[in-house]
Amino acid sequence: MLRRQLLHFGAFTLGGLPVSLVKAQGAAQKKLVVVMLRGAVDGLSVVAPYGEREYAASRPQIALAPPGADDGLLKLDSLFGLHPALAPLKRHWDGGQLAFVHASGSPDPTRSHFDAQDYFESGTPGRKSTPDGWMNRLLAALPGEPAPTRAISQGSTPPRIFAGTASVASLGLGPNALQRRAIDDPRMQAGLARLYAGDAQLSSTLRDTTEGRGEMARSMAAAEPRSMDPSADGGAPSARSFAADARRLGQLIRKDPHTQLAFTAVGGWDTHVNQGAARGQLASRLTSLGQGLDALSQGLGDTLKDTVIVVASEFGRTLRQNGNGGTDHGRGNVIWLLGGPVAGGQVLGEWPGLDSSALADGRDLAVRTDFRQVLAPLLQRHLGLSETALATVFPGGPQTWRYADKLLRA
Repeated sequence: MLRRQLLHFGAFTLGGLPVSLVKAQGAAQKKLVVVMLRGAVDGLSVVAPYGEREYAASRPQIALAPPGADDGLLKLDSLFGLHPALAPLKRHWDGGQLAFVHASGSPDPTRSHFDAQDYFESGTPGRKSTPDGWMNRLLAALPGEPAPTRAISQGSTPPRIFAGTASVASLGLGPNALQRRAIDDPRMQAGLARLYAGDAQLSSTLRDTTEGRGEMARSMAAAEPRSMDPSADGGAPSARSFAADARRLGQLIRKDPHTQLAFTAVGGWDTHVNQGAARGQLASRLTSLGQGLDALSQGLGDTLKDTVIVVASEFGRTLRQNGNGGTDHGRGNVIWLLGGPVAGGQVLGEWPGLDSSALADGRDLAVRTDFRQVLAPLLQRHLGLSETALATVFPGGPQTWRYADKLLRA
């Protein structure tokens, strides 16, 4: 019973969520934050190909108007425009810190949310037997010294992407992320330390847990008071609460020099019904997302210059709107890249076009870039992973990494 209790307490960090806490491998200046949009966001609305005739013809009620029109897209180039609800991010595009890779995604054709999310988080599309997540394997492969807060997962449940044996600290959502737990009581810590002095593994777990919680608490205490939003309702998604949580995560990364990897997720993108165009359901959620990502960049402050933020979803949505004014499960999507090292101001990717002959299964934007072909160059050039280490992060992945010389600044 006492052993199980220690494992229960020892697997808690600042957010009060169970995670695995064993030794990681250290801190570095370069940072990576992954934001997953669960539910399959419509990439053809996020970065809309207004220059394609088939775009508006296929979406008579939900196509975004071209740049310059009322409620029109924010022009990126002669083919693509950014959804107007994402206006807070346009300054990052104009400043050369925001880029997109279109027609990207998983090579596996599944339209199951569960399977597609699993494949993205495991980093092994089509293989359900992979036991761990690619960010956990990345954490284990990074060079450097151990630190309990080198990787942080923000959210209400431990994500698949961080499953594994390497140390991952957990940060909850809302102001309760700072709530003290029983494990924070020095008397509890001292008693457990005496009780398990003869068990090296449990003693190590206790030590990593208490050190990690203490380090995160000190970092959060040093953050600006404005990071706390008292109206946040325990993590329910909204524009206001997501922005507060995102800013809080950014500030924690900035204040804690050991933190190098972070993951968070935003749900609610399965827009089968009443998707809307410049206004409506999708626009409202993109407004929340845009404000949150901008708040994350503000929370990061000066460390944004050393941080790459990747925003991705499990798959895209159909080109043609359905009879309910929404879109159904599709294939190709768009990956977002934000941060100081990003060679921004460009839409990358091999664009297949929207002609019926180019569509996957006659209905979807085709996947021309495997998501691992975007991530792998970031891990190598930004985080300094070797070829050997990269092979452990993405086993059986593509043999070549596209856009390696275009994603990041020289």
